[in-house]
Amino acid sequence: MSSPASRFKVPNTLIILLFIALFVALLVPWVPAGYFEKGVAISLDSYRVAEHNIHIAWFASGKEVGLFNAPFEGMTSGSRTGSAIGVIAFILLVGGAFGVINASGAVDRGLLRLIAITGDHPRLLLGSLFAAFAAGGAVFGMGEETIAFLALLLPLIRRMGYPPEVGVMMTYVASQIGFGTSWMNPFGVALAQGIANVPLLSGAPLRIVMFVIFVSTGIAFTLWYAERHRKPQPLPDHAAATDNSAPVDAHASASTGAEAGQPAALASASMTAADRLILAGIVATIIWIVWGVVAAGYFIPEIATQFVTLCCYTALIAICAKRLTADGAAEAFINGAQQLMPAVLVISMAKGIEYLLGGSNPHAPSVLNTFLHSMGTMLETWPPILAAQGMLAVQTAFTFVIHSGSAQAAINMPLMAGLSDLVGVTRQTAVLAYQLGNAMANMSVPTGAILMATLGVAGVPWTRWFGIIWRFQLLILLMSMGMVAFAVLYGYN
Repeated sequence: MSSPASRFKVPNTLIILLFIALFVALLVPWVPAGYFEKGVAISLDSYRVAEHNIHIAWFASGKEVGLFNAPFEGMTSGSRTGSAIGVIAFILLVGGAFGVINASGAVDRGLLRLIAITGDHPRLLLGSLFAAFAAGGAVFGMGEETIAFLALLLPLIRRMGYPPEVGVMMTYVASQIGFGTSWMNPFGVALAQGIANVPLLSGAPLRIVMFVIFVSTGIAFTLWYAERHRKPQPLPDHAAATDNSAPVDAHASASTGAEAGQPAALASASMTAADRLILAGIVATIIWIVWGVVAAGYFIPEIATQFVTLCCYTALIAICAKRLTADGAAEAFINGAQQLMPAVLVISMAKGIEYLLGGSNPHAPSVLNTFLHSMGTMLETWPPILAAQGMLAVQTAFTFVIHSGSAQAAINMPLMAGLSDLVGVTRQTAVLAYQLGNAMANMSVPTGAILMATLGVAGVPWTRWFGIIWRFQLLILLMSMGMVAFAVLYGYN
């Protein structure tokens, strides 16, 4: 029986943004526009009220501002090295690259091989899978993909005697922790840094340390909960003679069929030379990106090209191994890019809302500058460390409405980046607050489509899930507050 929360359907993000745009268009003409004087540091004292408010028409031409102009203006704003044009091109190319990588099957076989290697050691298996999915969240923003992997892993989880919520923890929760502590995710930290005008993928050392701490905590909680609720199910006698390289109960599943419920894919976890070459290429590309950003000053154009290089390399290996045809690789690239079109449209619409507010230029009259001044006035007496906690709270609360990390970055980061300048918090810390607030809240909010779909696959009602996860989420929230406070004290930049 589904809970009332599971039947609640949140409107599409574009619909939400459309209503926000309409609300902004009605509000802006009544709010005084403001700007910060040029030639001096942005501060509350340098704020000035503009002579005229911003007028918004339904349809505008020239330099006028129009509601129906917002999507186009948002999509064409910025430059090739930043939001929106550069980020949109970056996202489409990276999406296409991962479309080819996923179509090659190498990542799937890598995970299955991991299951086969660790099958006789359930704690090692759970910990390894948690770390693998966390890495997926950190590297390329794995989210929806965890649903398919959860469906694949559930029979194995049940056979080992663990309840299904353990599968949710080691897939979906792990991916969210990885997203929130990522140092290179192009759809999260890189997007937010681009919008906030922070050097792309900067600040990686602290985030990598944070990733290790948070993932270790997640593994510890998952193992503790799993062992506490485990009900071992002895394997049939004929399973004892299985090959040591096979996953747990692989042979048994072939004999017992539907009774075991084990997917046939788990029994064929052997990796080929093509798989190893593709996975090695992924690892090499990650190292290349880190080197390029740190040592060579690579930015969005160069990083996008690195992913294109990985895409061509993967396609070549897959074609030679007869995994894909040339046409199949091209179709996989198109499909991968298509899957990210909603994110592109969300970014365009979100930047369109910024356009309706008057833009993000602090020296040009805009309502956004007025909001910044108002929030800064409210927080000016707060120590920077408390102001940063306020940013974290805002980002966490906002996740109840907008779950997409890219959408939240596009909507919130222009405001938070400017606010951080006013209250004495670095923009890098503002990006950190966005990451942690969005990802950690997504572990339990009942309005999250991916979470509810994951719980549906696992057969776990949301009310039961919240009763399980709230203590862990409280711990993660306290850890997030501690990391944000450390970033302020450290002067994280």
